[in-house]
Amino acid sequence: MLSEQDYTFMAKAIQLASTPIFSPHPNPRVGCVIVTAGKIIGQGFHAYAGGLHAEVNALNNAVDGVDSLKCATVYVTLEPCSHHGKTPPCADALVKAKVKRVVIAMLDPNPIVSGSSVTRLKEAGIEVDVGLLQQQAELLNRGFIKRMKFGMPWVRTKIAMSLDGRTAMANGESQWITGAEARRDVQRLRALSDVILTGSGTVLVDDPQMTVRDIDDGAGKFRQPLRVVVDGQLKTDVTASIFNQSGKTWIATLKNDLAKHFPDNVAVKSYAEKSGHVDLTEVLADLAANEINEVQVEAGAVLNGVLLAEKLIDELVVYMAPVAMGDMARGLFHLPHLHEMKDRIHFSTNDVRCVGKDIRLIFKPSYSQA
Repeated sequence: MLSEQDYTFMAKAIQLASTPIFSPHPNPRVGCVIVTAGKIIGQGFHAYAGGLHAEVNALNNAVDGVDSLKCATVYVTLEPCSHHGKTPPCADALVKAKVKRVVIAMLDPNPIVSGSSVTRLKEAGIEVDVGLLQQQAELLNRGFIKRMKFGMPWVRTKIAMSLDGRTAMANGESQWITGAEARRDVQRLRALSDVILTGSGTVLVDDPQMTVRDIDDGAGKFRQPLRVVVDGQLKTDVTASIFNQSGKTWIATLKNDLAKHFPDNVAVKSYAEKSGHVDLTEVLADLAANEINEVQVEAGAVLNGVLLAEKLIDELVVYMAPVAMGDMARGLFHLPHLHEMKDRIHFSTNDVRCVGKDIRLIFKPSYSQA
């Protein structure tokens, strides 16, 4: 039977899993705590792909040596891996350490792992409990879970708007609607993402960098998310700032203009057409096939409208500034097919809080499975 202490130590493991500032893409976020006689003797988390996994970090950090592990309980937020990847199986490391018990928040959604580590541990005589704080653990890895289950990444759309629901002036000017604190919070969300996706309209008007800035990961593993520009007609100029940053950029287009010579870190990728625009479902599926878990969208009303209409947004993060921009300014979503109240798209409100002088609202569309 699970005890109050079990909940406390698993909550600590979940806290550890959320420690890395940057996504450990393409791997999931995992935390681990090792306890003997009610005392934490080792803990760890998975910081970056290719680095040691949470369980091995916790075992290596165990302060009382091998003997203490033989009566230890291990709390881990995700089922330990059972296959050889860039590192050996964590399930084997726990068996070798001869721990007494393993408490797992959730099974691994990866079909090559799911359940196999639990079987491996039980066969070695280790007591196993599964499902403690499962919902909280799943929130850590919504993108990884969605990619494994549906072959699609988890999509967050970020929008800054005025009190009267406007995202840019009529001439396209949008910098800056929100304050410095909100913009720093956006940098944090970018760091948590594997991809920042935008449209050619935003690139042409704002000339953004779409990079993570002013954040120190503390581990020397700074990684810029992949940038993706949806540009069906390949209108963006090769000198645009987004194409001249460190890291890689994709251009998702309907045609490939061989006369345009983009920098070496830019890949031009052609996709099918859907209703006159790039098939965004195909783009997202391609990202998932390239091990992308989480996508952050920072775009204008047209691209945002298509994503919402095609039910591709899993979470909407809105930063609302206490300013008015007037009814000639641009709105959040271009949704010309909505004519009657019955056509409305519904959301649930997941979070509301102040970020500096602005308000951050987090919504989940009613259709989202993630």
